Amino acid sequence: MKIALTFNQRSIHPYWGNGEAEKVIEFDLPETIFGIKSALEKDGHKVRLVEANKEAYLKLKKLKKEIDLVFNVAEGMHGEDREAQIPAMLEMLQIPYTGSGPLALALTLDKSRAKEILKLHKIPTANFFSVAQDEDLPAVTLDFPLIVKPNSEGSSKGIKNSAVVKSILELKEKIKEIHKKYHQKALVEEFLPGREFTVGILGNNPPQVLPIVEVDFSNVPSGFHKIDSYETKWLFEDKLECPAKICHSLRQKIEEISLKTFLVLGCRDLARIDIRLDKNGCPHILEVNALPGLIPDPKQHSRFPAAAFACGYAYEKLINKIVAAACQRYGLKLREEKKMVQRPVFVAKDKILQTVKLKTQTAK
Repeated sequence: MKIALTFNQRSIHPYWGNGEAEKVIEFDLPETIFGIKSALEKDGHKVRLVEANKEAYLKLKKLKKEIDLVFNVAEGMHGEDREAQIPAMLEMLQIPYTGSGPLALALTLDKSRAKEILKLHKIPTANFFSVAQDEDLPAVTLDFPLIVKPNSEGSSKGIKNSAVVKSILELKEKIKEIHKKYHQKALVEEFLPGREFTVGILGNNPPQVLPIVEVDFSNVPSGFHKIDSYETKWLFEDKLECPAKICHSLRQKIEEISLKTFLVLGCRDLARIDIRLDKNGCPHILEVNALPGLIPDPKQHSRFPAAAFACGYAYEKLINKIVAAACQRYGLKLREEKKMVQRPVFVAKDKILQTVKLKTQTAK
């Protein structure tokens, strides 16, 4: 196939303390962009690179007759709906693409709206409220400690160690800081003290729940909260345990709510869902990343690829399974894929979660 790879490239290292790194922390480094390109080319595809800047629409319009599909990892440039920008352009141009559509991408980036939908569907997520700029703090009925985040950011942007607050005074100061620095709503949630996991979901028919990843905070220095904060993710060497060492009952609960979240929010092809346990050990959805990181180097602890590696997929296989999932949705033909044995997965059928037996499938 002829594939265009849409992306936003980061040129600033996340460890640099000049204040500029956080602005582009969601963008991909060249190693990831060319890792995806190489994976596609190894499967026989011809790849064109398209940076998702202000000229992207005209570039894509010009390429429309020359490409079959867009592999999209673009985070978008500006605004609270930025992840939806490239998919919206592709919808207008009627170009097939990988991943979720504009609505799902905008919704999953808006944490408070996504949580409202989860609550509506009785999917467990921490109790919360949001505070817009120039809006007074409502009466606080949640139990301290609380955690305060920018409402529409990713990659732990804006979630520092100080995000966990234990008093009204600290809460007010943190909300004020988020309004001033990020110019968006502040999301306030009850802090969940338990273990933290992340769940990758791949494909559509049926969607496959990849092995569960546990985020291990044992390397986090004393004085820092055991949360997936900006410091933890980018300054300390967090560790991942995959598959997570958990009992069957907890694994089943995590897989079920992850898959239900994927379906309810309208995600497709791939997504990563972050989960944390409450004080009673019950899993709650933290947030959903419909554009999960796809860093090829296993040493970089990229959560979605780590889950795929644990499932037995090489990086090239993962990237091309994403392509296959998109092609299946659009009815595009791919060359025959070799038979592969997979672990049992959860699938959705008539909105009822069922366990399916291990099968050997041939994707055509």
